[in-house]
Amino acid sequence: MHNPLLSIGRDVPAYNQILPEHIQPAINTLLTNAYQVLKEIENLQDVPSWANLIEPLEDVNESLGRAWGVVNHLTSVIDSPELRTAHAAMIPEVTAFSSYFSQNLNIFEKVKNLKNSSEWPTLSMAQQKSINNTIRDFQLGGAELADNLKPIFAKNSENQANASKEFSDHVLDATDQFIHVVTNKDELAGLPEDILAAAKEFATEKGFEGWAFSLKFPSYFPVQQLAQNRPLRQTLYQAYVTRASELGPEYGQGKAEWDNTQLMLKILSLRQEEAQLLGYPSYAALSLVPKMAQDVDQVRKFLSEFATRAHPKALLDLEELSAFAKSKLNIESLEPWDVAFVSEALKEEKYLFSENEVKQYFPIDQVLAGLFNVIETVLQIKIEAFDLPKWHEDVKSFQVRNEHGEIVAYFYLDAYARAGKRGGAWMDDARGRKLLSNGVIQTPIAYLVCNFPAPLKLADGVFKPATISHDDVITLFHEFGHGLHHMLTKVDTLGVSGINGVEWDAVELPSQFMENFCWDYEVISKLSKHVQTGEKLPKDLFAKMNAAKNFQNGLFTLRQMVFAIFDWELHASFEPNKQQASDILALAKEINARIHVMPQSDLSRWPNTFSHIFSGGYAAGYYSYKWAEVLSADAFAAFEEQASTVGSVLNSEVGIRYRHEILEVGGSRSATESFAAFRGRAPSIDALLRHGGLLALNEGLPR
Repeated sequence: MHNPLLSIGRDVPAYNQILPEHIQPAINTLLTNAYQVLKEIENLQDVPSWANLIEPLEDVNESLGRAWGVVNHLTSVIDSPELRTAHAAMIPEVTAFSSYFSQNLNIFEKVKNLKNSSEWPTLSMAQQKSINNTIRDFQLGGAELADNLKPIFAKNSENQANASKEFSDHVLDATDQFIHVVTNKDELAGLPEDILAAAKEFATEKGFEGWAFSLKFPSYFPVQQLAQNRPLRQTLYQAYVTRASELGPEYGQGKAEWDNTQLMLKILSLRQEEAQLLGYPSYAALSLVPKMAQDVDQVRKFLSEFATRAHPKALLDLEELSAFAKSKLNIESLEPWDVAFVSEALKEEKYLFSENEVKQYFPIDQVLAGLFNVIETVLQIKIEAFDLPKWHEDVKSFQVRNEHGEIVAYFYLDAYARAGKRGGAWMDDARGRKLLSNGVIQTPIAYLVCNFPAPLKLADGVFKPATISHDDVITLFHEFGHGLHHMLTKVDTLGVSGINGVEWDAVELPSQFMENFCWDYEVISKLSKHVQTGEKLPKDLFAKMNAAKNFQNGLFTLRQMVFAIFDWELHASFEPNKQQASDILALAKEINARIHVMPQSDLSRWPNTFSHIFSGGYAAGYYSYKWAEVLSADAFAAFEEQASTVGSVLNSEVGIRYRHEILEVGGSRSATESFAAFRGRAPSIDALLRHGGLLALNEGLPR
């Protein structure tokens, strides 16, 4: 039987041919090959070299990793019970191989011998960095553990992989299962026509009369923001914040076995065990080994300082919100399901525009055209549509050419929300850049995934173009920043090309950097086109948006700080082997009460769906969003400084320097060195405080 997972090689997978039954035989075959290569390296008698040691290790891990990566990707974008079962069946086998490799003292010694060999000075900076990272990863993978501890460490890794996957599945199932149907249109006052049309289409698809709403963000959030029906907002809010918890079934989410409460404690216990096996006092301390931050207290102080700086603005935000709710909306007591609605109403009155009005100027195809124009102008590259094999009819694919016309990368864009697709937005590595043994460069490929509202199907098979909010525009730019980091690398060593080897707390620099362009009118004029009139977004409307840019930013920043501090303390000071699962929620509430100015709902179980830290890569790393935001704001300030002279942030001279010093070098040198090479100095917090409207309120605070 032809198996498309085995025929990938260095090419693009035939995604639409991959079936669940292909997974087990393909991964088993690749694992067998991988174990054989490791055995050959273990028996290597020659002096270790890049060619006889690192290259075969890189090749075999890449072959297995690419196929397994395709399986992981498909479970994220077109999940099904059959695919999920086939994927879960192979997690123990893949993690067992990973443990066997990372704990292999024989190979570890050979890598260290290579570092001490006569070949070491002849290797490139990127090759040396890759080897140093490999030595570090062997140490973190348990290679230096006593023999009796290695099986315990390996079992821990397998259990972590299974538990994280289970957590993610529970969130997806609880989100997908919920449907709320409204049959009286009067109950939907305030919702715009495109949202009503989408709800009508969803109801029809599910066999209901009327309008149906889900907990997918494009369906859920417009109700919170725009629906005048307070009980409707409450119904969806309560379902949303109780997903995957013990309260879930009470609010229409079906099954008690989707409760992630005990699973969170299990994941934390496993991480703590991993840290202790490796000799670290906490998982937070362990997580810092490959990061920029130096120690646990440095991160704690960094987050505390930001919370302190945001607090005065947040108090003013809440006072303004509460007063408006009472005086204009007759809401005496502001409830959680009122916040988005009151905020939007206040913003409309204060700045004389609505999010729905703005949204009509951002059909996604025009946004993409404008985004590509920014990238092409600033970075001097060219993006063109290109037909690659796809996993869904909505997916688009592209190629990237450099200034010499050479193809340097490809990428996929999977833009729309749908059932079976994980929520949120992300970039992932489909293939990395690498210099092959035949002298050919393997071009990188990126997955760019979002969950925007899909085009609406009207009568006679006609579709209304999908329009997205300005926040969605920012999200798109953010993910493309990650993609550019991956795609524009010039590093030929796979282990440190693109995003590989970049410190986790610096990996958000290129993504958050791109967000800044969304607040420049020259850029906005290129990516806006009214869905009916074809006009670009008017300057006066943009001026209102810009005036409202930092609206409620104090509250938003404190919300970020609650997430980040919760994540950090969960991995730095929480004791999962001494405390109960209920203490996780108690910690979240205590941090919110201490940091935030807005009380947390007793009903809320938001930790139970905090996928970033329980099933993503941000465990003891959520702080990196704010940490990297300091870097990204300061990096963009270089463009702002030039704009004050030449009149445009779309400056290719600065852009080429940014491309050379940040994007192209990938993980081949430290992020500190890359930033200093671009800016000529260490980063400053001032640009971020200025962008966030927090500088004036904090002039007296120490820097």
